[in-house]
Amino acid sequence: MTTFPKYERYKDSGVEWLGEVPEHWEIAPVQGLFEMSPEKNGKSIVGEMLSISGYRGVEPKRYESDSQKRTQDQLADYRVVRKGQLAVNTMWLNYAGLGVSDHEGHMSPAYRAYSIRPKLNGRYAHHLLRSSLYVEAYTGLMQGIRPNSMQIKNEDFKKIPVLVPPKPEQDRIVAFLDRKTAEIDALIAKKQRQIDLLDEQKAILINRAVTRGLNPNAKLKPSGIEWIGEIPAHWIIAPMYSRCDVRLGKMLDAAKIKGKHLQPYLRNTDVQWFKINCLDLPMMDFRPEEYERYSVKSGDLVVCEGGEPGRAALWDSEEPCFFQKALHRVRPMKGDDPRFLLYLFRNAVTMSAFSGVDKATIAHLTGEQLRRFRFTFPPVAEQAGIADYLDDAQTRFSEATQKIESHIQSLQTLRSTLIAHAVTGRIKV
Repeated sequence: MTTFPKYERYKDSGVEWLGEVPEHWEIAPVQGLFEMSPEKNGKSIVGEMLSISGYRGVEPKRYESDSQKRTQDQLADYRVVRKGQLAVNTMWLNYAGLGVSDHEGHMSPAYRAYSIRPKLNGRYAHHLLRSSLYVEAYTGLMQGIRPNSMQIKNEDFKKIPVLVPPKPEQDRIVAFLDRKTAEIDALIAKKQRQIDLLDEQKAILINRAVTRGLNPNAKLKPSGIEWIGEIPAHWIIAPMYSRCDVRLGKMLDAAKIKGKHLQPYLRNTDVQWFKINCLDLPMMDFRPEEYERYSVKSGDLVVCEGGEPGRAALWDSEEPCFFQKALHRVRPMKGDDPRFLLYLFRNAVTMSAFSGVDKATIAHLTGEQLRRFRFTFPPVAEQAGIADYLDDAQTRFSEATQKIESHIQSLQTLRSTLIAHAVTGRIKV
């Protein structure tokens, strides 16, 4: 980080986690600078639904579907947030779950809204209370039995010390941080765009390899499938049932778990592209006669039935494991290379092939749909060559992506450090 000057004189804040602060800065408790707002929607809904992001602060809530939205009656008790008010989610303060709102709207009744006294610049308060130093302090004050139900009591929150520089100085700090964070955010956005471009290039490479092969001079023929297009003349198009054994996992029924034949099993969330989580898996009863039906072995493909239908990964362990009904087990029967099959699924999802001819979203990829789904099948030896080529490409893309992600992490750390140092007087801006 660029070297910035320090203030001429500092004093002990009297608060261990704050340490020394500029001598001329005041310190006041939250209750002296913020006043909790009791305002709720009632019969007139104010603005839009808001949420609090740990990175961005207060923002409009995004819904995946209209069915998730609340009715007018349900929203009557929701907390109103006015522009310039501080919104606080006391259960997420350890993740910077608060911020000064630029939006007029409403939020969960479990949240709190505070008006800010004129002594504080709202943007300064936003940066200060979301800084890493304060987030650490919130974390130490949170109470509760379970990790996901911990929160700060209102009485404890009201006592949190707030640093108050002279108002002109607050304004300068805000102008400095708004400018610097905008510059850093722009750099992060550029880095993220680089990752997006790498993903696009990888998708194009996979698509080309699994539909045209590696020989650019191969004679082509129509595949008869719109999203696939032309394929090499010696390749075939075949339904999955003719090449693989496709099975859905066991239905989860907590009432029937007796503990006599407990075995670990995979869930939908455990299967991500090209990797499977094998840590802390839940347990379910699988009787010995069910082992073959509901177990996976090395070389099997595990495919998501819902969530992101078609998302898949390869099981390459000799350790026994099982799978529930949210997943398909795809086991090659004709010697097909399972790595090639994995790239077929990656390409199909990228091309929205599981969305149906009429483009109506399939919420679940049923066993019957998957068994009848048609893919390209080169000769087995050619499948292995394509899989080797794509594995090498995947490694190169992963290394490039990791390098960019490391740069992004460094920029985010710089951003966080710069904010914390400016709002707590570690540097003079």
